[in-house]
Amino acid sequence: MALVRRFQTFRSLLRTAGSRESFLSVRSGNEPSWIQAGDDFRFGCWRSYHSSLCHVPDALGKSVYSRLYECHNANTHLLRSTMIAESIPFTNEKRSAATQVKAPQLQKTGAVRVSMVSPGFVYEPYALQEKISIWRRCFTRSGWRRTKEDFVRELRSAYAIAKLRKTGYSKNKFYIEALELYKEINIMMANGDKKLIRKNVTERMYSALKNEIKQREAIWSGVHWEMTEPVVKIKTLQARLIGIDRTDLSKAFIQLTLEFLTKQKFEAYDSKGNVVSGDKNKEVLVRDIWVFEKSLFHTGACWRLCGRIKL
Repeated sequence: MALVRRFQTFRSLLRTAGSRESFLSVRSGNEPSWIQAGDDFRFGCWRSYHSSLCHVPDALGKSVYSRLYECHNANTHLLRSTMIAESIPFTNEKRSAATQVKAPQLQKTGAVRVSMVSPGFVYEPYALQEKISIWRRCFTRSGWRRTKEDFVRELRSAYAIAKLRKTGYSKNKFYIEALELYKEINIMMANGDKKLIRKNVTERMYSALKNEIKQREAIWSGVHWEMTEPVVKIKTLQARLIGIDRTDLSKAFIQLTLEFLTKQKFEAYDSKGNVVSGDKNKEVLVRDIWVFEKSLFHTGACWRLCGRIKL
């Protein structure tokens, strides 16, 4: 019977509250917030009404119910203290569960800027092509295929040179710079100077040259190297462009393969200073194929040795 009476009391209170709009004031610190109680106090909308009560802070739970009591003091049916005591713990559980869940704090992370210094490989290394006759090139399928491959290779070289010319490339100036690098690197190799050689080569090439110096020093105590000028020939064999960003074609590396035909003098010594190989008074015609690399998007980038090709 007590449960039935309690239900009837609560129902009559909701009907009385539905006849007019009332506002419940809830204070949070110094800022008041309002909860509107109108049609939602009807029995059919009890779920929305109860959810609004569940979001009221714990410390203000009693004041909310006392406010309800003051608003409807004129009515004959009032909320019993037992109903208030029963509903407050439920509200506290909801609030405590809500306060425990906090939004994750976003860490402020700066953008990481990654800059590629070198691709670290030689793109499409140059290789000698077998010479074929005009009859085979024009009247056989293998000749047609070979003609197509040669045309594609030449087209790639032309495109790379065209992109390089937009940066102020000059063939004569590049040959002078490449020849100076060729002499400097060979002299540093002969002297075993690993520190100075590093700035003129890529990281991958530096590791290879450093190993060469170690292997040579294990056999010979010293080396004499000299190049006789002028050089016999310098020729560009091919050019390749290596893009690193599909959306920005200006971010690319270019690799030029050069052929050096020079006259050199070489002599090697043992630990006692005796000549064990070569003759510094005799010139030898040497053919070297080196690959030089340069970045097109780094300010002040210089040509560096990135590979040597042995045919």
